[in-house]
Amino acid sequence: MSTSSAQRIVIGGTIAIDHVKTPEAEAEGLLGGSASYAALAASFFSKDVELVGIIGHDFPKGHLAMLEGRGISLDGVERSEQESFTWSGEYHENMNERTTHRVGLNVLENWQVKVPKEAGKAGIVVLANMSPDNQLEMLAQCSGEPRFVIADTMDLWISIANERLHEVLPHLDLFVLNEGEARDLAGTPSLVKAGRLLLEKGPRSVVVKLGEFGAMLFSKDGSLFRSSAFPLEHVADPTGAGDTFLGAMAGYLASHGTGPYPVETMRKAVVHGSILASFTCEAFSTRRLEGLSDEEIAGRMREYRAMTDWAAE
Repeated sequence: MSTSSAQRIVIGGTIAIDHVKTPEAEAEGLLGGSASYAALAASFFSKDVELVGIIGHDFPKGHLAMLEGRGISLDGVERSEQESFTWSGEYHENMNERTTHRVGLNVLENWQVKVPKEAGKAGIVVLANMSPDNQLEMLAQCSGEPRFVIADTMDLWISIANERLHEVLPHLDLFVLNEGEARDLAGTPSLVKAGRLLLEKGPRSVVVKLGEFGAMLFSKDGSLFRSSAFPLEHVADPTGAGDTFLGAMAGYLASHGTGPYPVETMRKAVVHGSILASFTCEAFSTRRLEGLSDEEIAGRMREYRAMTDWAAE
């Protein structure tokens, strides 16, 4: 699905080892981390994806081999003698709620982002979920012109690093966050009002993720686009779905050359993000994405179009 004219993408964030338990199964040593999922998703649309992060001595070599097998450059992945960043969590019966049992920051405790010189020239810069300090460090090392900057965040940074997060926002062409985070950061229970208020903080566009209910795109021209999620009969593991959504959006936009992008292209990027995220939910970790084909993506896009075309006769 990638095109030869696609923009180079540099994606920075966490690379983790996950331990996930669901009501039906449990698995350890899984590939996790915001940047891992985002880079893998982006690789379906661009063959020039650079991953920036840090791993420890205990990081499974098989995960790295899989990422490289997708054409993702690991030149920006720093190796440390410490232990890797780890996350352990358990999903409850409805799969929308989860409990975090353990977070091992390890290599992330004093990490400073280091972007390879060539990667810093990328036309698409993705600041996946990491501290605002790390996001600003990465931005300072990315000199591509023109460039299109996309960022994600989480409730932790809204709570403990709000001022620094607000320093990031004016640099963004696209800001992606979930509905709870949007309400908290904007200070309103109304998602529509939250989207408008977040635009006033600097981003050119804002996407609010609604989980199994889709996403909303707010644009500077005042337009609002609401996309449905692809309905799944069974969810095996929703870990990383939001990061997959982010990376797929970035990859789709990169496949359309340099930004800024028209609203129509942004809307299609949201839909492609939702489709890739649906595949992530069908198996633990990145396992479903690892074997995913362009034909399967195209087939699901056709199904989605048929489901959502309210004007069809």
